Amino acid sequence: MAEPRMERGGHTPKRVFINNTDSYASQHIAKFLSECELRPPAGPEGQTKTEDEEDREVPHQNQRAEGAFQLVGTASDPPEEDRVSVLEQYRNLSRDELLSRLMDCDVVIYNVTQHVDQVEEASWAVSALHDNISHFSGPKMFILISTVMTWACSKSVDPEDPDLPFTDEMFRRRRAHPNFKQHIELEKRVVKMGKTNKNFLTYVVASGLQYGMGEQILHYFFKTSWLGQEQEIPVFGDGNNIVPMIHINDLASVIQNVIELQPKPRYLLAVDDSNSTMEDIVKTIASALGPGEIQKKPFEEAFLVQDWSAMEIDSLLVNLRMEGVHLKTPFPVNWSCESGLVENMALVVEEYRQTRGLLPLRLCVLGPPAVGKSTVCKQICEHYGLHHITLIDTIAETIAQLEKTAQNADPDADNDDSAAEAQEQLSSLKASMERNGGILDEQQLVKVLKDKLMSNPCRNQGFVLDSFPKTYEQAKELFYVEEHDSEDGTTLTYSKRITPEFVLCLDASDAFLKDRVMNLPERQVQEHNYDQEHFLRRLATYRESNMEDNTVINYFEELDISPLYLEITSSSEPDCLLLIQKIFHTVGQPRNYGPNIQEMEREQRRRAEVRMKREAMQQAEEESREAEEARRRAARWEEWTKGLEEARQQEEELLEVQTVPMRNYLMEHVMPTLTQGLIECCTARPQDPVDFLAEFLLKNNPFNY
Repeated sequence: MAEPRMERGGHTPKRVFINNTDSYASQHIAKFLSECELRPPAGPEGQTKTEDEEDREVPHQNQRAEGAFQLVGTASDPPEEDRVSVLEQYRNLSRDELLSRLMDCDVVIYNVTQHVDQVEEASWAVSALHDNISHFSGPKMFILISTVMTWACSKSVDPEDPDLPFTDEMFRRRRAHPNFKQHIELEKRVVKMGKTNKNFLTYVVASGLQYGMGEQILHYFFKTSWLGQEQEIPVFGDGNNIVPMIHINDLASVIQNVIELQPKPRYLLAVDDSNSTMEDIVKTIASALGPGEIQKKPFEEAFLVQDWSAMEIDSLLVNLRMEGVHLKTPFPVNWSCESGLVENMALVVEEYRQTRGLLPLRLCVLGPPAVGKSTVCKQICEHYGLHHITLIDTIAETIAQLEKTAQNADPDADNDDSAAEAQEQLSSLKASMERNGGILDEQQLVKVLKDKLMSNPCRNQGFVLDSFPKTYEQAKELFYVEEHDSEDGTTLTYSKRITPEFVLCLDASDAFLKDRVMNLPERQVQEHNYDQEHFLRRLATYRESNMEDNTVINYFEELDISPLYLEITSSSEPDCLLLIQKIFHTVGQPRNYGPNIQEMEREQRRRAEVRMKREAMQQAEEESREAEEARRRAARWEEWTKGLEEARQQEEELLEVQTVPMRNYLMEHVMPTLTQGLIECCTARPQDPVDFLAEFLLKNNPFNY
């Protein structure tokens, strides 16, 4: 059941339905409308109250911003706690249930700019409402948020003047893109339904490509630029197509004005004044967030981007010059980006970062030599997706980039200031390094490092500054912007873009550090220049610098940045793990992109491969153990059998030896008498041969005396 609508200041907030409240456009439109203030209601066909009526109006001093509209709508996903702009969300409703909800609303908004499956539902909704006009409790409004793709194949306004834009007033001449035939048929139905009864007003708002508040269709370009993994951001097609666009909040403002002013025109173009080409748009995004370079690719390759649907790809390739004349007057649109995305890129980028929580993490790790700063920095960078900044790498990278810029200079260019400037900087750096034995002087060192920290990758993801600054003056020069006088004296002003949020101070006893260096492999000793004399000198210099009145730690404390002190007492793996966990707990959750579906699938495949390899190794080891055990059993069986055979032979030989006297005795004394007895028995043939033989042996016993 719908919540009761409370009257405020003599006005009743309108109940507004919007479909797909968990989609990009509908979500932000709902949020915008829920925060709108109440206005005096408009009269018929956009006529507002007279001055006398406004004078009699008593303002409500405690009027809340969310009092103008009560938002309800459908949703695909389960309700989210942070989606407070929508009072009620409906899921899996039947058509009868949905119609009941629509009949209870003053305004019904259907957004079909993102999901083509909503076209059929919107067509049913406007028809069902029109069929039930007699049951309306009051006037109702139906607003269709369509797309300029219903104009995509329109013929030029003037073939001799291709720059002449399409306007709202020409909507009857529009021709839709082949894939948007359903949309234009829906637009015609909506306009037609609103002509039959004054209690049912219908409007079509044809929206340009929507951007802002975290992005949706342009998110691919923003994310690719932000990640900085591509040297050139792709532009699909020739990039010369003009894309009609509008900021999502400006579109919401148009919807608000349609609801409240009820203008006479029933078809409106919601586009800004930019008329920017796709190349300009992508190049501006790439410059603001990424490398600044673009690469044109065949438009067919856009279908390889898994983030886009076919409907969105068609929208990116549209070529239309348009002007929303009905938005000029009498609409009081409170524009966010009237001049377009390109002109307002700084604002849109800030919205993008804030909406998606892509805030950079900046850390500085300090400590004596060999305490393990670089190891800790690498683990932090791996966990949070940050950039590891060291002096050596930064200087080498800067020199390489300057050499590349100077070498790739275009000799035919009229103005090649960038190459000349790069060559000048390169010469200055090399001269400084020659004067100082391969080391940059202080001023140039700080400049190189500051330029690195101000680069887009560091500004996007953040960084971990390894072992720098080393002195108070270096810190002041690196992060300093200006000083200004205050009542309490001179106040330091520092750059919030590059000053670290977290400072980690690692430390250990001198004895522990010396022991660690002594046990390092020779390769690492040479790599880090940890020979005994040099290491002891560096350690002594570090200890002395931290005994001074103004240290690096003092600088950060003056900026109210409290360092996290971490004592290193062991190099064992469990202790190192506890140290890293403490750092992660202090810094908090990552603020960058998590893995996408493809990356998660790759990680799952990698883990599956690792698991399969581990299982295969375990199986191979088990088979090897079983084979070894079988071999040992066979050897033991062979040895045991051989032993038994030898024992048997020994027993036989022993028995043979033991039976020789008895055999000789029998052959000499028994067998002759027995043979003679048997012969006699055969001759006599007695009835009982056994008794006969027994008596014979007794009588003829050779030992009877």
